[in-house]
Amino acid sequence: MKILFVGLGSIGTRHLKNLTTLAGQKGLTLQLDALRHDLSRPLPQEVSSLLCSQFDRPEALGNYDAVFITNPTQLHFEVIQQLADRTDCFFIEKPLFENCKHTPLQAGLVDKRVYVAAPMRWCGTYIKLKELLAARGDLRPYSARIICSSYLPEWRKGVDYRTVYSARRELGGGVGIDLIHEWDYLIDLFGAPLQQYSFVGKYSDLEIDSDDVAVYIARYPAMLAEIHLDYFGRGYRRSIELMCRDGSVLADFGAGILTLPDGSVQDCTEPLNDRYLREMDYFLTFLQSGQQDSINNAEHAWQVLQYALGTRT
Repeated sequence: MKILFVGLGSIGTRHLKNLTTLAGQKGLTLQLDALRHDLSRPLPQEVSSLLCSQFDRPEALGNYDAVFITNPTQLHFEVIQQLADRTDCFFIEKPLFENCKHTPLQAGLVDKRVYVAAPMRWCGTYIKLKELLAARGDLRPYSARIICSSYLPEWRKGVDYRTVYSARRELGGGVGIDLIHEWDYLIDLFGAPLQQYSFVGKYSDLEIDSDDVAVYIARYPAMLAEIHLDYFGRGYRRSIELMCRDGSVLADFGAGILTLPDGSVQDCTEPLNDRYLREMDYFLTFLQSGQQDSINNAEHAWQVLQYALGTRT
């Protein structure tokens, strides 16, 4: 299979390595190429050794079985447009675009096979939560409380947080789309809400110009959901708590623990990369299947983006 990577930062490199590992296990032969803005910047040997060719102009490319869009968010739309005639299948790192001004149709994604990354759906704790809700109809939630809170300066050791895309609005930074996972899995669990309210802004002393906190309320026919996202929380917290008739269910994604209403606890701890391996395994299966729609196609991801940006009510 011929695969093109556009962008080989930390997440692109992770996907490249995982793809190579799984392809080897499945006996698949890969030709891996890269489209890069600056070929003069050397890649680590462990990355460059996996590539067949590197290009700096889309015009020099051939056709590919799949293209991975793992470059900065603000470049997604333009690059997808440029490469729409080079492949029928895209893996697009979240979020789909930096805003909702552009549509999948305008990007050339209609009739394309698209999977937009949603790694939280492949987290072991989340998988157990989803299985629990499917098996226990009596756990119908009255309300849901979701939080993702962490301290941006501590995200990447040795890197000045003020220079990363999260800190810069023009690069697609800001908690609303940076932490779009929470909206994605809420809608995966319960579908789209009937109504949504959002409050988003910059309130902390962090030296950034992107939004550092977002608070949402989503109304469902028989449930209310709250989402809190921030860049300034000291101590990593990422969880969903479901308040049900007989008690609460707490999925603590940071600790890898699922707590049931009776107080019992399921240990779901695992290496972080396991969720990305599951995701890549799904994508490889999807790529080979010939199915048109993935579990997170372009249209669905675009709708989730609208909720994350507060433009869909």
